[in-house]
Amino acid sequence: MSTMRLLAVHAHPDDESSKGGATMARYAAEGHEVMVLTCTGGERGSIINPAMDKPGVIENLPQVRAEEMAEAARALGVDHRWLGYEDSGLPEGDPLPPLPEGCFARLDDAAVAADIVKVIREFRPHVIITYDENGGYPHPDHLMVHRASMIAWDKAGDPDWHPELGKAWEPQKLYYTHGFIYQRMELLNKWLEDNGHDSPFSGVLERWKDGAEDLMQRVTTRVECGDYFENRDNALRAHRTQIDPDGFFVIVPSEAQKEIWSTEEFELASSRVETTLPEDDLFAGIEGYEPTKEA
Repeated sequence: MSTMRLLAVHAHPDDESSKGGATMARYAAEGHEVMVLTCTGGERGSIINPAMDKPGVIENLPQVRAEEMAEAARALGVDHRWLGYEDSGLPEGDPLPPLPEGCFARLDDAAVAADIVKVIREFRPHVIITYDENGGYPHPDHLMVHRASMIAWDKAGDPDWHPELGKAWEPQKLYYTHGFIYQRMELLNKWLEDNGHDSPFSGVLERWKDGAEDLMQRVTTRVECGDYFENRDNALRAHRTQIDPDGFFVIVPSEAQKEIWSTEEFELASSRVETTLPEDDLFAGIEGYEPTKEA
């Protein structure tokens, strides 16, 4: 089997676990090279897990989140790199306040793309995962990841574009991750209700109902990865400041999640190889790839 390489570009530590984590764990376990590229340190993130809202955490949040990310990468079995930018935070208020000077989302798109291209030319991924034009949700850092990733996808294989960044490498497929499928959350909510549990999904379902059908119609690729939901959930739990153990990410046991909805969803945004839709494999159509029997 030829070893494939997969690069997932994410805005903050914890995004990699909630958006395609089990898929990455599966490919890593099958012997492929998987790398997560985290663009910011999550320095301006809130402490979402009440148990972690205690002295010594918020004062040392950058270090804490770096330690969490290292643990999550081990749980997924993937390599990890930081891009080194500063978290922009999620602006709130009306009108929205300006983003902090020098933060990730205020940088030049092409400059960020150049840093991503450097990683692409070093790692030489066959497949890249990033966010869609809405960022998954409209956090300014997610929107920057989308814009810069699209430039990097176009330019990494151009030997005349920043040749100092390394030998040109042309990735074969580009995917958007669709980690928050409404229909999946509906089923998880029903499981909790049927089993007598309080559900944290009700508010989320109400907010995300609009556009749910449109998002599902964008899905081109569903990867079977239920056997790696435990890896994903362990990675999510590693992000202790961000993941409430009673919240919707991990409240349903991994085995039940596998029975309810055993895939993760992606959208093939661009491809330089021929493939047939719908797909069940991110590497489908790439020369030299031999899928495992489970794929």
